[in-house]
Amino acid sequence: MKNILIIAPNWIGDAVMTEPLISKLKEDHPHSSIDVVATPWVASVMRAIPAVNKVIAVDLKHGALQWAERKSLALQLQQNHYSHAYVLPNSFKSALIPWMANIPNRIGYRGELRWGLINQALSNPSRSHRPPMSLHYFALSNAQSTSVPQPQLSLSSEALVSIKQKLQSLKEHTKLFVICPGAEYGPAKQWPTEHYAKLAKKLAQEDPHHLVLILGSKKESPLGEQISTLSTHPHQVINWCGETTLDEAIACISVATAVVSNDSGLMHIAAAFSRPQIAIFGSSDPRHTPPLSSLAKVHWLHLECSPCFKRTCPLGHLKCLVDINPTDVLNSIHQSTR
Repeated sequence: MKNILIIAPNWIGDAVMTEPLISKLKEDHPHSSIDVVATPWVASVMRAIPAVNKVIAVDLKHGALQWAERKSLALQLQQNHYSHAYVLPNSFKSALIPWMANIPNRIGYRGELRWGLINQALSNPSRSHRPPMSLHYFALSNAQSTSVPQPQLSLSSEALVSIKQKLQSLKEHTKLFVICPGAEYGPAKQWPTEHYAKLAKKLAQEDPHHLVLILGSKKESPLGEQISTLSTHPHQVINWCGETTLDEAIACISVATAVVSNDSGLMHIAAAFSRPQIAIFGSSDPRHTPPLSSLAKVHWLHLECSPCFKRTCPLGHLKCLVDINPTDVLNSIHQSTR
């Protein structure tokens, strides 16, 4: 095995979960070169996996076949003479590129209409019996393991120095607390804005040299602005939602004193950097998608109606999140950063 191609998943959290597989492939084949095809928003995660040689960022739209674009990419990839391709999404479209690139060994799980496209297929477990995602991907390496591998990301020293300098120029600080208030799936996974603001205010009041940084996408910028305004400490609680690249957001998380987030992709990034973190769960289930880190503390009330896995609260009260007290979260931060 000389050259390996990975077709990455399309979600940030799932992308983090590929690290144990990729590192295992590199361990088993130390002289191999491992390249990854990824969407632009996932490419940042893949660049933080040391075993990856090159990330090929391709803006393939969700739900679109884009036959011409896939064929063009396949012709380019064919020049690299990959011996193996690992197709991590279950879709038909994700398996097209390695097949069109004539990669001889195409490994993945059985998915929609993929007969022939995947020629080394593993049975896809039912949703009710699916293992944690990192183990699910890790199994494609043929390694026999029942323990859940913990993903680990790392950045270059240059990237770390750069982000530390940028943060100090933003505000001189001794501790950096990162807040990630968004969740792609919907509001039933988002701790209330007022709770985040109260937590941010308490952190700012503890020490004038505390910096509370709010991270998220451009569409979460109004949410970040609300938190900053309600905290009444706008010079210490700073909204950077939409103001950073994902590479910069990842770098901020990697040097944080502690991270507070909902169940989201950024939660898994914090875990993969082994940062002290508080993960807040509402409609989802931490028994299925926990942050894989010994430094993570989960706040989940496990009410009778939770987990419901809905985008919005079907009962209209959102008690699974509203009843998680900011003071309790603050106490968990203190415990995790002692």
